[in-house]
Parts: sequence; structure tokens; C-alpha cells
Amino acid sequence: MARFLITGAKGQVGYCLTQQLTGKAEILAVDRDELDITDQSAVKNIVVFFKPDVIINAAAHTAVDRAESEAELSEAINVKGPQYLAEAANEIGAVILHISTDYVFEGTGAGEYKEDDQTHPQGVYGRTKLDGEIAVQKANPKHIILRTAWVFGEHGNNFVKTMLRLGKEREVLGVVGDQIGGPTYAGDIASTLIKIAFEIINGRTDVFGTYHFSGQPYVSWYEFADAIFAAAETEKLLKKRPHLNPITSADYPTPAKRPANSRLDLSKIKAVFGIEPSDWRKALKNIKAYSS
Repeated sequence: MARFLITGAKGQVGYCLTQQLTGKAEILAVDRDELDITDQSAVKNIVVFFKPDVIINAAAHTAVDRAESEAELSEAINVKGPQYLAEAANEIGAVILHISTDYVFEGTGAGEYKEDDQTHPQGVYGRTKLDGEIAVQKANPKHIILRTAWVFGEHGNNFVKTMLRLGKEREVLGVVGDQIGGPTYAGDIASTLIKIAFEIINGRTDVFGTYHFSGQPYVSWYEFADAIFAAAETEKLLKKRPHLNPITSADYPTPAKRPANSRLDLSKIKAVFGIEPSDWRKALKNIKAYSS
């Protein structure tokens, strides 16, 4: 039975990975309480002890706005941690799968970003995630970097849960309408990583590199919120649906600049692995699970 070390096990994707791999592999799922990935010796010790075939790094400093004032912490978790995991994996011949983000791009271009398009992060979060990608690439040739965007799921904090909470508290909501992306269900990210991992375990050696995976169709945050409330209304989660107003990014200033265009080109992952985009509308049909 294959052995998987999962970091960030209490996060949105890490939780789904643990759930989906149970019974299919030997799992060591750790969060920051069990393993500080910024501690190089601790990382090496746990990898040598467990001897995983695959490490999936789902740990990250994802608080985009806080990252602007916590640059050192972001650097440690998003760059050094992945580097240490990749180095330890390389030493025992293991594969590392690492989750990255659309924030590595400037987000001002037209169309969908391909894996080899020019990166130009606009903030600390994006910069450290890009540096983490580079660190993984240098440390271990047997790597998969999976860039994704707009992650949501039943477990953890995310936009869907925030909208459901605000929908109960307010009659009118302003939601940004000039940022476009692909909402991505955490469970689909997990199943994608697992599929890739098992293909590698079963002998595929020509697939290492960087891939994009996100949801479709592409929408604005305003359109995503509208779909969330439509699903909530169908399931009678709200007494009254709030009135939504589209606002601009300028109307809602944040410490970190958000990409206006987060659309990722998904043709490579489909061509190589036959993996289809995440169906976020299908995931919203389980809206009751997000309101608990």
C-alpha cells in the first residue's frame, strides 16, 4: 500500500485529502501542531521515519491581506517549508505534490493564463508562493505543482461560508464584480492530486511539472455570490435572500491587491491526465453542508 504524508491536514484541501485517501493508502496527516514545516530537522525526521512514497503539501500561509504585514512568516511557510519537504522527499526518492495559486500572475492580462506564461505577483502572498514553486522545482525533480484559485469547501473558512453568514445578517450586500476567476471545490482539488499521485506511483515518469486546475465556468465574485444565494434559497437556508449590488475593486480596498483576471488555462491537465475542470455549481448543490 502506498504511503502518503499530507501536510496542512486541517485546511480545506488537506482535510479532503485525508478523507479521500482513507482506505486507499497508508496516511500520515499532519497539521502545524504535529509538524512545523518551517523546522528543517523536524521535516527530515518525520520523512525519514515514515518513508512516504508521496508528500502532498497542502500547508500554506493563505491569509492574503495579513501576508502584507507578515512577510517573514509568509516566507517561512510558503517558501522554506515547501523547500524542506521537497529536499526530504528527494533524499528518499519520494514524489512531492505542491499546491500553488493564481496569485503568481499579475492578473491584468486578457484570456486564460497558461502554465508557462510570465509570472509577476503583485503582493507578498503571490511572491512567496512563486518562490515556493521555484524552491520545490530546484529541490526535487519528481515534483508536481498544482496552481488553483478561489478554493471553497465544507471544511474551513471560505467565500461560500462568508456569504451565507452575511446573507443572514444583512439585507443588502455589495460584492466585487470586476474580478473574474474559477471557483474551485476543495474536494475536486484533492481528488485531482490523488489521481496524479497514483498515476505516478503506477509508473508514469513523464508527467512532472506545473499544472493548472480550477473551476469553470469563470465568473465574478458577484456572480458567484448570486449562485450561492440561489442555492441557499432552493434549500431554504435563508428566510430572505439579500439584495446584491456589484461593486468595483476600488470600492473595496484591501491591503493586498487582488488579480482582476484569475482565469487559468486548464488544457494541459486535461491533455496529460484527462482531468476535467472542477464543477463548482455541482458542489453548491450540497449548500446545507456549508452552513453548519
